[in-house]
Amino acid sequence: MHLVFASRNADKIAELRDALRGLPLEVSSANDHPEIPDVEETGATLEENALLKARAAHQATGRLCLADDTGLEIEALGGEPGVHSARYAGPAQEYARNVAKVLAAMETIPEEHRGARFRTAVALVYPDGREDVVWGECRGRIATAPRGAGGFGYDPIFEVPELGRTFAELTLAQKQAISHRGRAMARVRRALERSLAGT
Repeated sequence: MHLVFASRNADKIAELRDALRGLPLEVSSANDHPEIPDVEETGATLEENALLKARAAHQATGRLCLADDTGLEIEALGGEPGVHSARYAGPAQEYARNVAKVLAAMETIPEEHRGARFRTAVALVYPDGREDVVWGECRGRIATAPRGAGGFGYDPIFEVPELGRTFAELTLAQKQAISHRGRAMARVRRALERSLAGT
């Protein structure tokens, strides 16, 4: 079976590949398929955006396609940046600028009100057109300053209270075990295992 990740984000693709390691799948990404168009994420929800991307990739390739959309929802900011997380500081999707904008908005927020959660919707579109959407969530808090050199996006400021560390301070294996995307992809893996087994 051939699976296409409907993404050109190298950091995200690396996490997706790792989550499905060991499955009998040939995996490629939108970077390998110039026929897959760039999709404007016009959905009002994470699920809508994930489906938009997965459907476009499926229409272009006819293969099993997977896309995700992730949002960081901060309680003190009324759930922002949410569905706009990737472009919070502008259309260029620059990690550092997004992080800086969140930290500036949270500058006066006390420790007890810095709660946040990451949510990921992962959409699968099968070769026969069937669709499936699974979710993953991880609750944490916004740190007062970036910490750690790993991960990407908002990882340096998303702290897991039970560990006292940000996502960027974890190994990939540690992050995959508890993160929003890791949890969603564990569900995807189980779905694909059933599909590969013909059940």
